[in-house]
Amino acid sequence: MPGTDPTRTHLDNISRALLRLHKALLDGERVSYERVHGRIPSNGAFFQLVLGDAWFAWLRPLSQLMARLDELCEEDEDSSRAEITELMATARTLLTPSEVGEGFARHYYDALQRDPDVVLAHAAARGLLR
Repeated sequence: MPGTDPTRTHLDNISRALLRLHKALLDGERVSYERVHGRIPSNGAFFQLVLGDAWFAWLRPLSQLMARLDELCEEDEDSSRAEITELMATARTLLTPSEVGEGFARHYYDALQRDPDVVLAHAAARGLLR
């Protein structure tokens, strides 16, 4: 059964921490988007923007990482140690902000500078990824 051994429990904890981080990032991006484009009329409209609007595209690598982690947590058989190790290394790399450049690392850096909820969620996620 998934989640019963220490590795599965740890993966589940990381998954929850990444989910909190993702939510904090989405909340912050919604505020920024609405400052520029006006109020988003509904959660459904927001969801459609997250899926298709270029404004939110930078968050997709985190979404994809979370989806893969969820797949690992749901698998009935033991995931290979190598796959888990690789996924954790990918997560650590992804959650490394960068003041220079572009893409996820730069947007992530900016989000960390403006939103204390993102900082707290980042600290929790990084703590579990050590």
